[in-house]
Order: sequence, then structure tokens, then C-alpha cells
Amino acid sequence: MTTACARPTDAHSLPRNMTFDVDDWTILARCWYPVALVRELGDQPLGVTLLDAPLVVYRAGDGIVIADDLCPHRGVPLSMGKGDGQTVACAYHGFRFGGQGKCVRVPAHPDSAIPSKLNLRTYPAVERYGLIWTCLRPEGDMPAIPPMPHWNDPDYQQINCPWIDIAGFAGRQVEGFIDVAHFAFVHTDTFADPENPVVPPYKTRITPDGFEAEYRSSVGNYPIGKSDRGRPGFEWLRHFRVHVPFVATLEIHFPDNARLVIMNAASPVSARQTRMFAPMCRNFDKDLPLQDVYDFNLKVFEEDRALVEAQKPENLPLDPTLEAHVMADRSSIAYRRALRTMGLSQFFTA
Repeated sequence: MTTACARPTDAHSLPRNMTFDVDDWTILARCWYPVALVRELGDQPLGVTLLDAPLVVYRAGDGIVIADDLCPHRGVPLSMGKGDGQTVACAYHGFRFGGQGKCVRVPAHPDSAIPSKLNLRTYPAVERYGLIWTCLRPEGDMPAIPPMPHWNDPDYQQINCPWIDIAGFAGRQVEGFIDVAHFAFVHTDTFADPENPVVPPYKTRITPDGFEAEYRSSVGNYPIGKSDRGRPGFEWLRHFRVHVPFVATLEIHFPDNARLVIMNAASPVSARQTRMFAPMCRNFDKDLPLQDVYDFNLKVFEEDRALVEAQKPENLPLDPTLEAHVMADRSSIAYRRALRTMGLSQFFTA
């Protein structure tokens, strides 16, 4: 990651009631985050929040517009308005906005020229992995949207699980996703073995935007009750790729060259709230009902959510001396080091 950009000089460009330190917010705002599933955006506008900033997402023909959720006329959220697939109309006075956030109609003065001051402040919108991504400060040498292994491989099935809201900090959630020592204590109702808590040695490797780790163990990944599909003595490989600040992918190597890839894209609604998106792809069981995948995935992440929401301090201590560590925590240590390299605070404040 590159270092932080300059501290904003325009206080009005920052969200109201920010839960982040200003300098941390400025660094985080230069990164890409998902804010919605593509499939959930129809003709009507969606209201979402990213880094404390309320946004509206709406369709304008073949394009998607993401803008501040605020009509520039009298400050009413545009997410309260109505869309038609081409534009969105403010609920207060009917001002209508189209592609690129341009105001295209003022009903009270239909024949008058529309001042540019009525145009919306917009942000980039990119569709990838079935998600809509945006960046609040797209400037300079900004990071790219993280890659997802095998997503475009025709031999793989692409799956877009429903998002999950977590009352916790995105960094804590990502750290939990890459943690390999909690399986035997947290996921015993889904896939893990409570009698198999040992974490074999593993290493991390620094990458341009984070790090990766390959973890090999005898802990399987089949749902509880599917033991007949396992392989005695099989060595499971879990390949983690972490892209700071809040995206990680996990590629799990199953028996018979089967693969499952899960992207954990934690979108920071605030320093205390996270919307977690989890697109997946796999080259096996492609004929099974998607609802079964949704249900199992939700159960796994619900197990994690209870712990993330209970952690104290709520935010992630980046100073390694503030919490204790063991050898199994190598991924956690590498993650915190990578966040420090971004220039983020030693301890997120809220």
C-alpha cells in the first residue's frame, strides 16, 4: 500500500458524526469497498453507508450511480425518493437526477435552465463479483479492487451470498476470518472437530497489498454430518490472501481437486458497524440448491459474529504490545503489521 494522502482541508467534505480519526478516515477512503449486491438494485434507489458517509445507489439506464444521499436543494435523502430505472426523484420537490448524478428536471420550473449546483456529488461505481464497489476518495496512486481467484473460470460456479451486518469493527471481523486457531471452539456446529484444536506451523508471505498464508491441517471443511464424503488422512490446504485494509480470500483445497473460494469483503459502515459481503465460487456440487449454500454460510458467519461483537477493545489494537500473541497468531500479527504500513493509527479511535 502507498502512504496516506494529505489531510483534507475542506471539513465539509467529511461525513457528519464521524466515528473514525480524520487521518485514518482519509487513508481508508482511498480504498474500494462493496456497498451492495448487484441483484438487490432494481429501479428503486438504495440507501447505504460507507465510512460514516450516507450514499444513494440508483440505476440510470445501463449505468449505476453512487452519490451522496442528499438532495442539494433542501437536504432530503434521495434514498427516500422514487426511481424509474433511468433517474431518481427527490421525495420533497420532485427534482430528478439521472446519469452521472446530473439534475435533469426541476418540476417547479420545467422550462428553466438547471444550474450545475444542483448536480449530485458522485463516486465511481464498479460491478465485480456480483457486488457494487465504490471509493470515496479516488485520487492518486489508489489501490485496485482486490482479485478473487477462479471467479471468471468457466469450470466454477459463482455464488453471491446475502450480506451480513455485524455490530463490530471491520478489522476485528477480517482478523477473525483469517484466524485458524478458533475452529475447534467456535465452528463445532458447522464443520470443525472439537477434538482437533492443534494448529500446525505455518508461515506468512508479504505481498504488494497485504500478505498470504498457506495453512495445512487435518481439519476438514465438509458440513457436520457429511463425514462420509471425507478422506481419512487427507491434508486440507487453506490458502489465505489478505488485501488491506478489509478484504481477504480463502481458497480451500478439497479432495479430488475440488476447490472452494470465499471472499470476505468487510465494508466499514462505521468504526462500530460492518456489512460483510461473501461472494463464493466452487468447481463441485454445482447442481445443489443455492439456498443450502446461503444457509450454511450464514450459520458459519453467525458463529463468528457473536465473538467479534463481544471483543474488547472494539477496535483493533495495532500496537503489538497491547495484546498477547502465540505462534498460531502469525496471520493476525501480519495483518496488523500491514495495516500499520498503510499509515493507520496504532489504535483506531472512535
